[in-house]
Amino acid sequence: MGYYDDHVNTNKKKNERGWLLPTIVGLVLGAVLILLALPALVQSNLLPYDLTVEENEDENVKLNQGQGDEETQTVNVNINSQMTEIVNNVSDAVVGVVNIKQQSIFGNNNNNQQNGVGSGVVYKKDDQYAYIVTNYHVIQGADDVEIAFSEDKQVEAEVLGGDLYTDLAVLRVDAEHAEQVIELGDSDNLKVGEPVLAIGNPLGLQFAGSVTQGIVSGKDRLIPQDFDNNGVVDWQAEVIQTDAAINPGNSGGALVNMDGQLIGINSMKYASTQLEGLGFAIPINIAKPIIDDLEQDGSITRSYMGVGLLSLTSIAQYHWYNTLNLPQDIEGGVIVDQVERMSPADQAGLERYDVIVQIDDTEVTNVVNLRQYLYTQTSPGEESTIQYYRDGELQETTIKFVSQGS
Repeated sequence: MGYYDDHVNTNKKKNERGWLLPTIVGLVLGAVLILLALPALVQSNLLPYDLTVEENEDENVKLNQGQGDEETQTVNVNINSQMTEIVNNVSDAVVGVVNIKQQSIFGNNNNNQQNGVGSGVVYKKDDQYAYIVTNYHVIQGADDVEIAFSEDKQVEAEVLGGDLYTDLAVLRVDAEHAEQVIELGDSDNLKVGEPVLAIGNPLGLQFAGSVTQGIVSGKDRLIPQDFDNNGVVDWQAEVIQTDAAINPGNSGGALVNMDGQLIGINSMKYASTQLEGLGFAIPINIAKPIIDDLEQDGSITRSYMGVGLLSLTSIAQYHWYNTLNLPQDIEGGVIVDQVERMSPADQAGLERYDVIVQIDDTEVTNVVNLRQYLYTQTSPGEESTIQYYRDGELQETTIKFVSQGS
């Protein structure tokens, strides 16, 4: 018994060889005839388009669509020199930030150990100090912080302040150590698809000053944050999404536009074998007021209510209607879990198990939603109107906030 592949129609192969050679010869002759006739067709304007190639130093290509006096579009295909110039102008303003932890040796001696390395950006310099912005998580828990400059020198930095919610921290060193200061841009003017560069220290100082290229993949992204790792979202960070490579050690580094301006502080990425190019940066326009407060006061002063809160969606809907007696059309809100004595909430008359559904003109759906309104839309000393349900009845009160440092 033979194999099935042995049973091939040999007559069919002969037929194929019979028409294949004439076809190839015909195609070759046709191509030669077109090439010979092309100059005559161009001169007699019988083609539906004109193609003109200019040879110049910038390697520009001009394509004229149609006939007559239509406009010519010039496309510059060489931007390498622009990127090189940007990197030369800003790279020295991006520094290494070293988190140092003191460890006890034999119970009595302290031994400084490097606890982690991130990046930072020199954004300001005066006669006395140079000021550096980085991520809060880069310096969190540090006993000391050192700054590594491009010429391989490390100097001790003073931590002026940090903020957990915005993940920003401000440091300063003697002005003599910093030779370059980056220019701040305007992140509100960013457009999706705009090219950007990420500069930082991926995997530590051995790759200091690494540059990656990408685009703005998205604006105004909201990324949930769980600070205490308890599975409950505590905050939503508003960030720029980019596909420029951001790796461990890039945190706190610069996201730069094609004008060489700082438009974002690289902060985080989604890491997974199934994902690529999902990096995020804090927009500089959001960071600016936080940086100013940290530089001047060392902390962020935010409105304080004096309550413990629980998202309504975290409990069974049975209790919405049978325990809290809420109307059937309620879809979200915040339960007051506890009230501190003499706090703004106590003075406003709020009680345990009240369900807050609105503050001023903003609907309250969960704890994150309420917290972000308090921290971004109100200030200590101001008043807000709160609507809440108590035993199924909608009520309203006015609360005057006090301050509590972050």
